[in-house]
Amino acid sequence: MTRAEALALMQTHTQSASLRQHMLAVEAAMRAYAAAYGGEPDAWGLVGLLHDFDYEKFPNDDHSPTEGHPAWGVRLLREQGLPDALCRAILGHATYSGVPRDTPLAKALFAVDELCGFLVACALVRPSRSFADLEVSSVKKKLKDKGFARGVNRDEVRQGAEELGVPLDEHIAFVIQALRPVEGALGLGAGAGTGAGAGAGAGAGAPPGAPVG
Repeated sequence: MTRAEALALMQTHTQSASLRQHMLAVEAAMRAYAAAYGGEPDAWGLVGLLHDFDYEKFPNDDHSPTEGHPAWGVRLLREQGLPDALCRAILGHATYSGVPRDTPLAKALFAVDELCGFLVACALVRPSRSFADLEVSSVKKKLKDKGFARGVNRDEVRQGAEELGVPLDEHIAFVIQALRPVEGALGLGAGAGTGAGAGAGAGAGAPPGAPVG
């Protein structure tokens, strides 16, 4: 599956601009971590781009391991030939699926998913509406504020870094840097509104000093 095909599939099943932007953010973070862990950036990016494509139609509030998100989406992805390792990583980002996160790919997806949403929320309330001046200390302060971005699971943010084997501060800094080049596609910064597919699949390489697992 090419990125263009994955993007079209995601957009077909997802109308929410914010959910589309979330998947673009996770895609960028996954591409960056692929470079850090010796993975294939295009493959890791597809996992990020598609991990929630079925969520809008099949949110799975009952947390069924076999029905709804992400099981429904993965069945479709398997039919379209997405490799098993990528499908298992998508299943594994939902703990209730019962699929273990036993690869760097799966661990990275779980680690960046909630964090990307939180970082976007942090950037949105800054005067700059940008990641350019977002600092780790500010993010950690907001993590302690239970009233801010209530929908983000703080425990999963911390658990994700632990499973990945990266100190939380380093993990936050790494993902912030990965998101900076694509912030326009996320509705942030000076380039806001440049389009749902713009830039998210390129230029999101590993920052200097990236952790290696």
